[in-house]
Amino acid sequence: MKDVRRQVELFKALSDPNRLKILQILADERTTDCGGRKGESIRLCVNALAKKLGVTQSAVSQHLRLLKHAGLVHGERHGSFIHYSLDREGWKRARAAFDTLGVK
Repeated sequence: MKDVRRQVELFKALSDPNRLKILQILADERTTDCGGRKGESIRLCVNALAKKLGVTQSAVSQHLRLLKHAGLVHGERHGSFIHYSLDREGWKRARAAFDTLGVK
């Protein structure tokens, strides 16, 4: 039953267009806002994501909270900013969750 709850959290996190856009932006290796060196995972702060999406910072923060809870992104503090990036291990777990559905 615990696995089903985790799957529900995952699918809820993926059910919003803005959250999907955030994931697409973080997955885009050409994105370079908020620092980062070549070869590193893309990291963006709330402000940069809000500008790219055209929504408020508070809306982005709420979306990131749900994505983080689902294990799809993680944040790393740099001074007074938190930079968000994809959680690669979380994505492996998400893929495994889809695989357990048994859909072919």
